[in-house]
Amino acid sequence: MEVLVKDKKLKASLEEPATCQKLYGKDMAKKVRLRMDALVAAVSLVDLWPPMSGPERCHELKGDMAGIFSIDVKQPYRLLFRPTEALSVGPEVDEKQRWASIKSIKMLGIKDTHG
Repeated sequence: MEVLVKDKKLKASLEEPATCQKLYGKDMAKKVRLRMDALVAAVSLVDLWPPMSGPERCHELKGDMAGIFSIDVKQPYRLLFRPTEALSVGPEVDEKQRWASIKSIKMLGIKDTHG
């Protein structure tokens, strides 16, 4: 899957191990790398569909964050991203098809969405 990043600072924290470790610590830096590798290796977001997402626990957020997806990194932090293209919607498109249509995402940040 194509993974774009919102800005240079976030890109450094996601792609440069030393920067990530300095910002978040060794354990979290390792998990950020694992999650990023899983996203890049996926053909589409359906590869991380909730029943199959394992430790990543990928899911779409609701409320004011609707349209943004989240992947667990280390409690309480999550990687947040959104699809770069409009999602397929309508009564004929089920949730799994929607996820399969997501082949490019834009990383938005690493945040605690519950705090």
